[in-house]
Amino acid sequence: MEIDVDLFEYQARDMFEAYGVPVLQGITADTPEEVEAAAAKIGGVVVVKAQVKAGGRGKAGGVKVAKSPEEAKELSKNIFGLDIKGHIVKRVMVAQGASIEKEFYFSVLLDRSNRTFLSLCSVEGGMEIEQLAEERPEALAKVPVDATKGIDLATALSIAKQGGFDDETAAKVAPVFVKLYDVFVKEDATLVEVNPLILSADGEVIALDGKVSLDDNAEFRHERESMERDALDPLEAKAKAMDLNYVKLDGEVGIIGNGAGLVMSTLDVVAYAGEKHGKVRPANFLDIGGGASAEVMAAGLDVILNDPQVKSVFVNVFGGITACDAVANGIVGALKTLGDKATKPLVVRLDGNNVLEGRYILNEFAHPLVTLVDTMDDAADKAAELANR
Repeated sequence: MEIDVDLFEYQARDMFEAYGVPVLQGITADTPEEVEAAAAKIGGVVVVKAQVKAGGRGKAGGVKVAKSPEEAKELSKNIFGLDIKGHIVKRVMVAQGASIEKEFYFSVLLDRSNRTFLSLCSVEGGMEIEQLAEERPEALAKVPVDATKGIDLATALSIAKQGGFDDETAAKVAPVFVKLYDVFVKEDATLVEVNPLILSADGEVIALDGKVSLDDNAEFRHERESMERDALDPLEAKAKAMDLNYVKLDGEVGIIGNGAGLVMSTLDVVAYAGEKHGKVRPANFLDIGGGASAEVMAAGLDVILNDPQVKSVFVNVFGGITACDAVANGIVGALKTLGDKATKPLVVRLDGNNVLEGRYILNEFAHPLVTLVDTMDDAADKAAELANR
């Protein structure tokens, strides 16, 4: 399963600097006193920026310009503890101020749909790229990147020209594009974005704000154990401790399946069924794996049933290496362990290896919360209906 790890802005800045991408000085701080010291060290005008993995920090009050260390300290007091889209600010970066002449946009990302890389580029930066793409799509160049050739200087110049840059400015930004692509490839990133990439008043091209997402599946090639990461949601942490492939979503129907492909299909059928049942949506992705035991099945149920957002659970298993009787025993074991704490209905669809034995076990157990349904579509419909009650 593909998992992306989003970096904090200060981490992206430090990574850019290591690859020769031009950036401004930045120092992290965890207290107003540290902010004051950082601002004094940098000198001049500084920008105090909340370090959270969420957009719209400026609009939320998480980015402030200060003309002195004392002002930076006072302004930071209103940033620490700020809630920005559910993220509480615990750390800021004090960044060197810049005199901006022009703002641009550049990114390179993994284009999963076309199984290649894609570069997005515009001579108009600073605004949210989604807004630009919607309001003025012609201003945003979308340039496929051959993964075997990458972005050399000639390709970077072509991307800049397609993005609307004049010859003089294209010549300045193209070498930076090459270095950003170097970050993308060598750090196993799925996204490297700079918004804005600026031309300063003295003619320098600078990456003023960076966003980087790393492919966590490539961690074996890197040494990032000490890298700061967001604290996991308690349920995600619990699932990780049990070696479960679990991702929390925003819906109401908990989903358990064996195999990522089956789980992804289950997400789709639940979303489709939910359209006619109050628009309920999947609450999670949980893959118990191809060789999951009864214990693993029980662990998965324990995680999902403890999610207060979940209103019903859909267990969708095709028995292969995982026999259906083992899944059924896992469900029985989990419900016995939970006892009166189990209050949410379970819709179970079993098929494949030992399916008759699995269905027999659940029918004999006859738990009032468990409903056996033969087909995937009907089971999804039932789970969505129960979640909407």
